[in-house]
Amino acid sequence: MIPVALPSGGVELGAWIDEADHPIGVIALAHGAGAGHEHPFLVGAAQAWATAGFTTVRFDFPYRHSGRRMPGPAAHAIATLAAVEAFCRAAAPGIPFVAAGKSYGGRMASMAAAEGRITPDALVYLGYPLHPPGRPDNARTAHLPAVRAPQLFLAGTKDPFLQPLADLDEAVASCQRAEIVWFDGGGHSFEVAGRKLPADDVGAATATTAVPWLVERLQRPAA
Repeated sequence: MIPVALPSGGVELGAWIDEADHPIGVIALAHGAGAGHEHPFLVGAAQAWATAGFTTVRFDFPYRHSGRRMPGPAAHAIATLAAVEAFCRAAAPGIPFVAAGKSYGGRMASMAAAEGRITPDALVYLGYPLHPPGRPDNARTAHLPAVRAPQLFLAGTKDPFLQPLADLDEAVASCQRAEIVWFDGGGHSFEVAGRKLPADDVGAATATTAVPWLVERLQRPAA
């Protein structure tokens, strides 16, 4: 269990762990706004990362834990991410820590990193919600340049949260260290029109794309 201190009181969250045999990193994988840790996309992503050598920890934000559908205050999510990092670092001391998230979960991780509430060695965003669909004037990017860790944006070219695509290019250019991997024809959950694949397979394929980038950034100098 992961203890989280909130203004309304303490809460203990479950941790669903996909263990790597010889981990080279531990990844905290946060869910999107509309689904919890059990979503097949996240299950597939976690299993793929574990197979590649990254122990992966899934969890629910407090609002999901309480059975609510709508996200609570950002401060609650940020406090949760800080607690999850502490849990991951205690469980895997000396192993690099990565914060990752699907949509809302990725945005919350970026905000936590920008505020210094978490200190990940890298961040991976699975469909970053740059702005609400049809509202490019309402960008969620002002904090991104403050993130010190390397950031990887996995992004679908048909994602309605990213139109026009140049907005993501501009946001990434403003960051200290950030890159984009584009998925041609991919939507917000990396689905491709006319291509029916199970969500866990899509999650696994999406997560696997990040592995070379993660290995390169987390590798430690030889002794």
